[in-house]
Amino acid sequence: MFMENMDATVIATSLPAIAADLGESPIALKLALTSYLLSLAVFIPASGWTADRFGARTVFRLAIAVFTVGSVACGFADSLAGLVAARVLQGMGGAMMTPVGRLLLVRSVDKSALVNAMAWLTVPALIGPMVGPPLGGWITTAFAWQWVFWINVPIGLIGIVLVTRYIEDVREPSPGPFDTTGFLLSGVGVAGLAFGLSVAGLEVLSLAATAAILVAGLAAAVLYVRHSRRTPQPILDLSLLAIATFRASFVGGFLVRVGVGALPFLLPLMLQLGFGLSPLQSGLITFAAAVGALSMKTVAGPILRRFGYRTVLTVNALLCAGSVAVCALFEAATPYWVVVGLLVAGGFVRSLQFTSINTIAFADIERARMSAATSLSSVGQQVSLSSGVAIGALVLETLLRLRGDTVLRVEDFHAAFLAVSLVTAAAALVFFRLTPDAGAALTARTAEDRAEIEISKSSEPGSR
Repeated sequence: MFMENMDATVIATSLPAIAADLGESPIALKLALTSYLLSLAVFIPASGWTADRFGARTVFRLAIAVFTVGSVACGFADSLAGLVAARVLQGMGGAMMTPVGRLLLVRSVDKSALVNAMAWLTVPALIGPMVGPPLGGWITTAFAWQWVFWINVPIGLIGIVLVTRYIEDVREPSPGPFDTTGFLLSGVGVAGLAFGLSVAGLEVLSLAATAAILVAGLAAAVLYVRHSRRTPQPILDLSLLAIATFRASFVGGFLVRVGVGALPFLLPLMLQLGFGLSPLQSGLITFAAAVGALSMKTVAGPILRRFGYRTVLTVNALLCAGSVAVCALFEAATPYWVVVGLLVAGGFVRSLQFTSINTIAFADIERARMSAATSLSSVGQQVSLSSGVAIGALVLETLLRLRGDTVLRVEDFHAAFLAVSLVTAAAALVFFRLTPDAGAALTARTAEDRAEIEISKSSEPGSR
């Protein structure tokens, strides 16, 4: 998790330098971000079944190896197409890393301890974004951008050793048959829609080709929905969306992550292209958000116990939107301490939101459906992050075209921040529809409290 999240923030800080070296527009380099997220979304559905069938340790170890090989290939890429292909390979490895780790956690931890356990699990993932921006900026400034990928090699090798020694080879005795048809349909659907939106307006493909990709993605998505209703064990179990807490986590989390997914793409570009900062200076500023996120982990449980999931998720969704929108106020003359302070506060509220979203998703999920819930939830996360990058870039591209210009201005980034923040704010409407006691079992302090909650649920009209 440290390696994967550090890699994501390192490349975001180095995008302008990579674009200059490859002779591409910085906006076109969004494909290096979205191709990775897209690869994750396509291959994550297979992670749950693969871990059940072949064992968590075997899958986890292989995933780290694939990710590391993809990192080496990224460093040797000499064109945008080569970099995108290497990032897809990285994504194939990453698709099996985080979901399998989360699956191990939710299967082995009592629901009342899930909030604290999930908070601690993400600590290494938050240290990565803290280290990534300044490290990526320093490497890019002092050496060459290729090394931001090659530093993954020693981390990957250490990870393989640690997985071999400490991870139990957990598996399900009867995972059932693999849904090959569903995997192909969901893959084409996600890839077609996300990639089509990513290349729209870039002139990478013709308008007809872009439209064809989008139509193919939409058709495959519709066919998958029909397929999933007729298949006993679909690779993405859409029936989970009938569970109110999971549905709120999936839909509301999707909207929240659109804004958050755009932030690592837009902010370094604005600092470097708009304000004229070096990659190192940019990295030293943007890592502040990770500091705020890390500081939240010890207080997530008490906050959720005090105010409840519905209140926290609803109010905090608006705060998350505000933390993205406030970036539209940044100017070259804005004091750095003000920028850093606002980024720290934003990192805190966004981290609280993610901990709440990730835990309430499993509040009412039975153990037998944990793999399916993890896969569907993870796919939604990656598609939403990719959508955030695509929407942010689309706003920038549209403004350039309307102005007939090729140089981005600071006000272009301001408009992009406001656009994605509005999408994030819409999540508050989704979370407000939760019942006041939603997720109560996750914040119960004792076994007696949890038993009382379950009895109360079973006595409600229409309870399952």
